[in-house]
Amino acid sequence: MSDNYSDEYISRIQKVQDYIEQNYGKNMTTEELAEVAGFSKYHFNRIFKSVMDESLLQYVNRVRMEKALFILAHRKDRNMTDVAYELGFGDSAIFSRAFKTHYGLSPLAYRKKYSTNCKENLFLSEYNKPVKNKKWVEEPFPNTGQVRIVNMEDEELVYIRHVGTYKSLGRTFAKWMQELFRLSHKQGLLKDGKNKFLVMYHDNPEFGDEKHFRTSLCLTVPEGCVAKEDGKLGVTKLEGGLFAVGHYEISPGQFEDAWDHMYRNWLMMSGYVPRNATPYEVYLNNPKEDKDGLIKVDIYVPIEPI
Repeated sequence: MSDNYSDEYISRIQKVQDYIEQNYGKNMTTEELAEVAGFSKYHFNRIFKSVMDESLLQYVNRVRMEKALFILAHRKDRNMTDVAYELGFGDSAIFSRAFKTHYGLSPLAYRKKYSTNCKENLFLSEYNKPVKNKKWVEEPFPNTGQVRIVNMEDEELVYIRHVGTYKSLGRTFAKWMQELFRLSHKQGLLKDGKNKFLVMYHDNPEFGDEKHFRTSLCLTVPEGCVAKEDGKLGVTKLEGGLFAVGHYEISPGQFEDAWDHMYRNWLMMSGYVPRNATPYEVYLNNPKEDKDGLIKVDIYVPIEPI
């Protein structure tokens, strides 16, 4: 299969991933998802498995189960019936059986175990490093870490997507970013001062398998521009709503601390809880042009009141 045809298949499956992420709480049929991808329903399951290395059923179930872990750990206000309905299960008994089959323990047992044993890990970090720097707690950086609450409108995005560990992404980040800008320029989507460059993290590193982590490098589409999928460049919607936005001016090695500061130092004292939507970073400068060499970034965490 040529690279162009291969890119087209991957692009169509990424559209299905986006659709599943936005609709994981509803009963999605193979026919519905095949239509999203633009493939025949008779061939779609085989195509999906060949691209993703897991079946469509396994993928949807894994996404729902990882969402379940997040809700059970961080949304103590949700009972088992609430969680079951949010994830698209008919009742709590069906959800409990599915959860126990997947993880080997009941949802209630997991919630109790997490609450008892994981007090130190209640914060989330998009950068999954074995050793954590406690500098945000002991010595916050000056003029950084301010958090504001904003209500965002939906926005159209173009993106390219990396699948794999954050470590592998870090090694090739510049290459991926250059490709995003090249493809966007080709479509006339780059407008001076009108694009935001952001990175979206679709999977929760606290609960997911790092080999499946999906990270999208994105540009917002300016008003009046028409973005088209071309096999490499995808088009999607950035979901709006209520966000906590933390501003940081940091070195490359301090991203983990910035995310931890948002989830631990700010969120736990804020009166808000995480909303089940995708968090992301918006990059505000070119650090090579900054006199201090710092990266200026806003971290967007979807929230709702307790």
